[in-house]
Amino acid sequence: MFLKRAGLIAFSLFCAAPCVFTQARPAFSADNSVTVTDRNFLPLRNILSGKDGIMIPVNLQDVNPWLILSVLAAEDKRFFEHGGVDLKASARALWQNINAGRVVSGASTITQQLVNAISPKERNLKGKIKEAYSAAMLEREMSKEEILQAYLNTVNFGGNIYGVGAAALVYFDTNAASLSLSQSAFLAGLIKSPTRYNPLKNLPEALKRRGEVLKRMLENGFINEELYKLALEENITISKQDKKFTAPHYGLFVADKAGGKFAFIQSTIDGKIQGYIEGILPGYIKALSANNVTNAAAVVLDNKTGEVLAMAGSADYFDEKNSGQVNGALSLRQPGSALKPFVYGAAFEEGFLPSDKVEDSDKFFQGSFRPKNYDEDYHGTPTMREALACSYNIPAVQVAGEVGAFKVLEVLKRAGFSDLNKSADFYGLGIALGNGEVNLLELANAYRALANNGVWRPMIYALNPQIKQEGRAVRVFSGETAFMITDILSDNNARAAGFGLNSPLNLPFDFAAKTGTSKDYKDNWAAGYGRRFTVAVWVGNFDASPMRRISGITGAAPILRDIALFLEENYPSAKVKDDTSFDMPASLARVDICPISGMLVSKECPNSVREVFPVKKLPKEHCALSKTEHQSNKIAALGAQEGILFPMQGDVFMQSPSLDLAAQQIKFRSSQEGIWYLNGQKLPCARGRECFWPIKSGKYKLALDSDEKRYEVNFEVLK
Repeated sequence: MFLKRAGLIAFSLFCAAPCVFTQARPAFSADNSVTVTDRNFLPLRNILSGKDGIMIPVNLQDVNPWLILSVLAAEDKRFFEHGGVDLKASARALWQNINAGRVVSGASTITQQLVNAISPKERNLKGKIKEAYSAAMLEREMSKEEILQAYLNTVNFGGNIYGVGAAALVYFDTNAASLSLSQSAFLAGLIKSPTRYNPLKNLPEALKRRGEVLKRMLENGFINEELYKLALEENITISKQDKKFTAPHYGLFVADKAGGKFAFIQSTIDGKIQGYIEGILPGYIKALSANNVTNAAAVVLDNKTGEVLAMAGSADYFDEKNSGQVNGALSLRQPGSALKPFVYGAAFEEGFLPSDKVEDSDKFFQGSFRPKNYDEDYHGTPTMREALACSYNIPAVQVAGEVGAFKVLEVLKRAGFSDLNKSADFYGLGIALGNGEVNLLELANAYRALANNGVWRPMIYALNPQIKQEGRAVRVFSGETAFMITDILSDNNARAAGFGLNSPLNLPFDFAAKTGTSKDYKDNWAAGYGRRFTVAVWVGNFDASPMRRISGITGAAPILRDIALFLEENYPSAKVKDDTSFDMPASLARVDICPISGMLVSKECPNSVREVFPVKKLPKEHCALSKTEHQSNKIAALGAQEGILFPMQGDVFMQSPSLDLAAQQIKFRSSQEGIWYLNGQKLPCARGRECFWPIKSGKYKLALDSDEKRYEVNFEVLK
């Protein structure tokens, strides 16, 4: 008989009209829950009535019939026979409660439980009457199948686990369609008292309750004796309780952006990219822990669409000790040198060129402002290309002074930095060094504007067509200026003097990037873009404590590099093989110029550099300097530099986990020829100004013995 009865119930369920929410039901509006998925509809998380929870809504036809029968046996065996209130069960419960002198039976039907879950009633006679009336009214408005589906998607299975979809995933690492009879009875048994039968805390009680549910199924003809015994003997194994959802920060972020008006949000998150970033951040933070680094955040944007493909707000969302639930992608912090591209962009808009010289010497600016370079040295008169690529502070402040703090701030506001809302006088020329506060997400979108020919466009957070994400495009820079900035930020030779030829920013494809470190080393940043994606990374501490001996190039840049390599490998940017280069506007041209005079190269020039110019401003005359003048000008350009030029005193490097260790080297450089020593041991390289050294973790003292004197610097390499 069990097959006949089970078959009738299953037939009535799966041959019914379309299931839940095919009609508008005020009691089940979007205010009750918001389900967020990634772009491929894989669940990210669920927010319930203002509380965080895990819910994976499922259609009734996607629930294993054993689970449906188990729930009916455990909670409401006459569900398909009553009109919302089971009078027989209510009478029996009343009699039992009178005899016991206390409440020992509730007799609430599935419909009553659903009503009470959505709109809790008082736990007294008046409340029960209201509940019964609401249940009867609901039965008139919704079909049995709709009610059952709504119930199965909202009933609590312990803690913040709601619905059979989430319960199947959390407890058994499967979906609601794949549950066995024994697993189905186990889950159905939890409904009566999710706290008492919590399998994570009291598995024996939960297993005992499973046996009771299976017994009821046998007694009601839902299963036979053989199935009962087999299910009772099946071993129940609870899956490992690790993270059961991805992009935890983004789920809350996008739900907030949608304004609580939608029950379902298909976010823009790419689960593959998100999973990769969440996987690598903890390892990096562990490696940097000795330098008092506890957290990191990362963002990936699609350059063309503006879709947010990944957002990791911290290294570990579940790390309470280090405030893992804080969203570092939205936290306001000082960006340091990460804003310099926009300072130089403002200058290029005023007619300055990458080849123009800028002074780098000790000086005071307005308000007795006396900036220092990161290496605490001066570099003579570098070009704007060199000054930006090497992130020299004094030239950046000078450039800001040339165009004015007001215009720099105006550019930054056009680039989307909404929290730079004070006056230009408040920030002063310090705006060039990032003395205002911005967030990582806005920094990423500002760099995306550089990737998109200088046009800023709003980001896209969700793919639901009914979720309007309005915002107008704003031109931050001309296409010419945007490309000149891009060309500088992707010029590995130009930044070699500051960061070496083998820094984490040196990628095997065109990638424009910039790092930044805030005052007192409380934050460091790295942002960059290729043809398809923009990536931004922050490393620091949520308690604002300073890091030790960590800069953007050693903290955030290696993470940026690994993400960029992952994106290029899995989502190639090349239009054709080996074509990952940026597109130069037709209004620009490259020509070879003398690095000393800035004019077209002549026979007397000992070397040349290829520089970008607007076609209308191409140099027309050739360099007139003699070889002797070239040499004297070159010496003057070096200014006070002497001895070991790279690495600098106190520099910290990190081995890249994405590259073969044998291929990683540091290029030692000096202003004079000499013999190189490392920790007292003579290096095998010949006497000269350069020496390549295979990188190896440890602390080192580098020395150069020249004809004049001995120079020494200390540096460190982290694993």
